[in-house]
Formats: sequence, structure tokens, C-alpha cells
Amino acid sequence: MMIKDSSVKVIAIIPARYESNRFPGKPLALISGKPMIQHVVERAQGVPLLSRVVVATDDKRIADCVTSFGAECVITRNDHVSGTDRLAEAAEILSIPQQDVVVNIQGDQPVFNAEVIEQVARPLLDDPALPMSTLIYKIIRTEEINDPNHVKTVFDRRNNALYFSRSPIPFQRNPEEDPPTYYKHLGFYAYRKSFLLSFVGLPVGEWERFEKLEQLRALEYGYRIKVVLTAHDSIEVDTKEELARVEALLREKA
Repeated sequence: MMIKDSSVKVIAIIPARYESNRFPGKPLALISGKPMIQHVVERAQGVPLLSRVVVATDDKRIADCVTSFGAECVITRNDHVSGTDRLAEAAEILSIPQQDVVVNIQGDQPVFNAEVIEQVARPLLDDPALPMSTLIYKIIRTEEINDPNHVKTVFDRRNNALYFSRSPIPFQRNPEEDPPTYYKHLGFYAYRKSFLLSFVGLPVGEWERFEKLEQLRALEYGYRIKVVLTAHDSIEVDTKEELARVEALLREKA
């Protein structure tokens, strides 16, 4: 029988870097008059489950922006290979207890539904032995199936991830049969703080090296990743065209 620890806290850390191959300065891009990073922070601050929301950046311009609207920010090193490495350093700087849950909220998802934070963190609160969880979404737009920027996943009957790929998985052997259901991975993660530090210390995995998907490192080294099916898609802003799409979406809601 699992015992739930009510003392465990959930902290959101939002990695944000200025340099980007496709969209330099992305966190500071204005959406409806506000920097994108502010949209992300304010949505996170509205989630009751979160006890703390912190931006982790290596850039003074982003740090100054975050503090200007009253949010918390930590400065990390500028040589991190991934956002997860930045997340782990920030968790250490913040002295987050080992048993607490750290949620990685991508700084380029300014219109995420607040419910997804509860959904991604809940498995770790319910199962003290679980190291990591993430979100998946049933693909509706068929153009995403073959798009390598939309990562697909397959999982077992207990919702533990089996594999993530930029290729369409599962492969349909007999085209005359009904097509399979495809699920895409959404970039929200929850980690036990103790596992987060272990994870970034692992050597790069073989499958991670080919797919350029760091969650495969956890699977390759034998760790469980619980996947949670959500009804909420989330737009990642990687281009100025996607920025315009988000702005139009916010205008519609307004």
C-alpha cells in the first residue's frame, strides 16, 4: 500500500534562454503587449497546486524582465546543453528538498491550460516511488503525425512510456486496416527532485543521441516515465508565425 506524503511540495521552474536558432529573444517577444515569459509565469502562478514559480535563465535581459513584473528568477550557468540541466541547477540553487516535485514548464508555451500542471504532477504525489511523469495528447491534426517536430509516443497498459520518437509510431504494417491512434508528447515534465539530479548526471543515451530526445535517456537507463493523457493541447512558439497564432488565439478568448 502506497502512503501519500502531504508534506511534499510542487515547485514550477521555467527554463528560459535568450539565444535560439529559429527565434532569438523569444521569451521577451511581446504578445498582446506583454513579454511571452510573463504570460507563462502568470498562468503558472494561477495554479493552486504550485507552492512556488521560478524562472531559470542565464541572460540578464530575461532576468530583468522577470523581476520587473514581480516574479522570482534565478541566474544559472550559460553552458547548459538542455533545459533539464538548467532546471537541475536551479533546483539546487533554490535548495528544493529531495522529495519535492519539480515541474518543468516550457517558457515558449504561453497559452497552456492550468489543469495540465495538476495532471503532470499528480502521479508523483500519488506514487512516492515514481521518478518522473509527462503529458501526451491524442493527435487530431493529421499533419502532425509525420512532422518530426511533434514527438510521438507509445506506452504500456499502465501508462508507462515504452518509447518516444520523431517518427510515426506505431508503424502501420497493413494500410488497409483502420489507422492506429497516434499520441504526441507535450513538453511538460514533473520530476522528483532527487531523481532530477541523478538524471542529469547520467551519460547521454544511445537512442537519445539519434532522436535528440533526452527523455529517452531515462528509459534507456531503466527508469519509469508515467505518461498522462490530457485533453488540452499546447502551442509551442518556435517561430514568429506561431507567435501570431497565439496572439490571435488570445484575442479570440478576450
